[in-house]
Amino acid sequence: MQGNGKVYLVGAGPGSLSYLTLRGQQLLARAQVLIYDALVDFQLLNLVPSDCLRLDVGKRGGKKSTPQTKINQLLIAYCLQGKQVVRLKSGDPLIFGRARAEIEALRAAGCPFELVPGISSALAAPLLAGIPLTDKDWSSCFAVLSGHQPETLDWGALARIDTLVILMGGHTLEEIIHRLLQQGRSPSEPVAIIRHCGRPEQKVYWGTLADIVKKTQSISLSPAVIVIGKVVELGNRFDYIQSSLSHHPSLPLAGKTILVTRAAKQSSQFKDLLQQQGATVIDMPALAITPPSSWEGLDRAIANLNDFDWLILTSANGVEYFFNRLAALGNDVRALAGIKIAVVGKKTAATLKQKNLQPDFIPPDFVADSLVEHFPETLSDRQILFPRVETGGREVLVKQLSDRGAKVVEVAAYQSNCPREIEPHAWFALQQRQVDVITFASSKTVKNFARLTEKALKADPKETVQSLLANVTLASIGPQTSQTCEELFGRVDVEAKEYTLEGLTEALVKFLNYRE
Repeated sequence: MQGNGKVYLVGAGPGSLSYLTLRGQQLLARAQVLIYDALVDFQLLNLVPSDCLRLDVGKRGGKKSTPQTKINQLLIAYCLQGKQVVRLKSGDPLIFGRARAEIEALRAAGCPFELVPGISSALAAPLLAGIPLTDKDWSSCFAVLSGHQPETLDWGALARIDTLVILMGGHTLEEIIHRLLQQGRSPSEPVAIIRHCGRPEQKVYWGTLADIVKKTQSISLSPAVIVIGKVVELGNRFDYIQSSLSHHPSLPLAGKTILVTRAAKQSSQFKDLLQQQGATVIDMPALAITPPSSWEGLDRAIANLNDFDWLILTSANGVEYFFNRLAALGNDVRALAGIKIAVVGKKTAATLKQKNLQPDFIPPDFVADSLVEHFPETLSDRQILFPRVETGGREVLVKQLSDRGAKVVEVAAYQSNCPREIEPHAWFALQQRQVDVITFASSKTVKNFARLTEKALKADPKETVQSLLANVTLASIGPQTSQTCEELFGRVDVEAKEYTLEGLTEALVKFLNYRE
């Protein structure tokens, strides 16, 4: 075994990341490999480091699933490589979590492991519906069971238990009720079905053994928890509990799922802004930021910094890669003592400020189009250094500067590539029509999103990009990004007035609340 590999079987809780244990959060923060189930909250996937390998092995009804033997092999293989492996399971790992096979395989292979408890939906769902599983007068005991194979259970014994909590019983609800009625339970006995417990879209269906099937016959009951017993009546009496646990429904983006297409290392600020407004956020990086194919041009420019009058930076990536390379070559900010700095964008200016530098010029509206028009001095014969993305840089800006007489030296500071494929959890959310909004912060994210979805759709010829996005709001950070949306998708629904992440968040809040 290389290093100190270890596998952690972690319970993710019932739904919202709010119900993850502190121990689980700590382990996710340092995971090198994440192997996760289908029902895990997508936001949990954002807690792992950006370079963590994420593997979706979830079992979903009607979909091809990863065999248990394959999951066992993955756990062992990465552990033996010395990796810190988190096996993330919904709820609690030892409650209907198929953990025994994984534990036995790990023990046989000599792999150390740790069990980390999670809050089971069997306990959380009734609570979030205001239903106490035990009560001094109405329920002295309860049983938790799987409804997956009702024919294997002793219904005579179960019918004598005050309260029943049934997981994975949505598809067999009618048979479960039939068996309980056969064993003498009253048709008037109350039933509650809690769907998507612990999530913003949580819904509770109330009924009795006599009518609950009819009330839910056109509804998908997966995932759902079924509670049967007299204590269900208390759920209506305790309705204030449900409202007090309803994920800040007054927030303007509550109940909305937003797909963010920024590069993985850049998305945290935007996610925070959206989550503060109540949104559920799914990461789908449409950009992969890496060093340039060669440092030669940037190194030569840094060696001759005294030749330049201005340094122009148009992205946070440009700032980070330029200054990282400056330091790698043994220099610091003093090397820029004789150079003025112009930046485009509020985020670019904020990133520069983190280097303890203030820009000499920021164009109005934070956009490159106004940089040349409002430049604070004549551009004739000015020597300008422009570290930028290796391909697809701001050709129009360079042309405008050159037309005014400036001598622009463009150097590649980083690459912005398209990822090889869509993150599995993001693709599943799109296919299942769980996404309400897709945000684009650059034209390149639009182009790469289109490329990635077209590639993924080759496996499903019945679907098109247009049908996939039919009921999804497309939100753009500014005019150029909007134009690319129009060209590739035929529309854009929201455009930020201020071309910043804050501006895009504000535009979404106004649009979604006005539409409703």
